[in-house]
Order: sequence, then C-alpha cells, then structure tokens
Amino acid sequence: MLTSSAGAINRRSRGITLLEMLIVMSLIALLTSLSYAPIAAGVETLRLRAASDIVLSFLSSAADRADRKQALVEVQILPLENVLLARTADLSYVNRVDLPNGMQIAHVLPEAPGTDPRAVRRFLIYPGGAVPAIAVDLVNPKGRHRIISLDPLTGSARALEVMQ
Repeated sequence: MLTSSAGAINRRSRGITLLEMLIVMSLIALLTSLSYAPIAAGVETLRLRAASDIVLSFLSSAADRADRKQALVEVQILPLENVLLARTADLSYVNRVDLPNGMQIAHVLPEAPGTDPRAVRRFLIYPGGAVPAIAVDLVNPKGRHRIISLDPLTGSARALEVMQ
C-alpha cells in the first residue's frame, strides 16, 4: 500500500498545470508587447540612417569625381521617384541611387522660387570650382527627418539629424 500512494504523489508533481502554463505565456506576451514599440522605432531610425549614409556617399563620390577626373558632373534629384542620379557629359561616370522603400525625399534645398518643390532638381559640380550648396531632406514613415548636405566651403558631405 505504501508504494502505491507514493507513486500517486510522484505522478501529480511531475508536470506543470494548465494554470502555470497560462501564467508563463501571459508574462511572455506582456514582455513582448512592451518591447515591440521601442524595437520597431529603433529599426526605422536605423533604416533612415542607412538611407542617409547612401545619399552621403552619393554626394561625396560625385564631388570627388569632378575633382579627381577634372570633369563636369551633373547631379539630378528626382523627389517623386526617390532617385538620385549623377553623370558626366561623356557618360564615363554614371551613378544612380534608389532610396529604400519607405524613405522619401521630402525637400531639396535650396528651394528654387516659382517651381514645384517635387520637381526634378539639377545641380552642376564644376572641376576645381566651388561645390554647389545641395541639401536633401529625407523622411521615414514615422516622420523623422535627416538632412544630408554638401558644404560649399569644404566640399564635403555631412548629415544632420532634425529634432522635432
């Protein structure tokens, strides 16, 4: 008799109850839901930073190409298509950048008076000359902005986080 009652006690304490499993699952769901929003916001910020790095590299390479090869480089910014193009007159240098999905060109600065802000903008980078002041305002789906500009004094590109 003693062995059969001891076996019954061991059978009851071997597994977990349904209530214990529901409590653990509820805690996991709660922690997941609390951490999802900050992680999603962080991913969007990283995507914006990656897109701005692409534009930064694009503007730098266009300015470097004009300086190194002593060739006129035309930079076109197409806000409606989210595309940036750079090319030389002889087409020995052609560079195209398509922004990742979700990233938008909000503005191209300086704005040209009397033109549509979403119209195609063209800039010329002359060899040995001053680099034009070009600034591209990128925005992600969450509404965060980042401005990438080409400094006319130094000829270098830089990114600026816009706080809102």
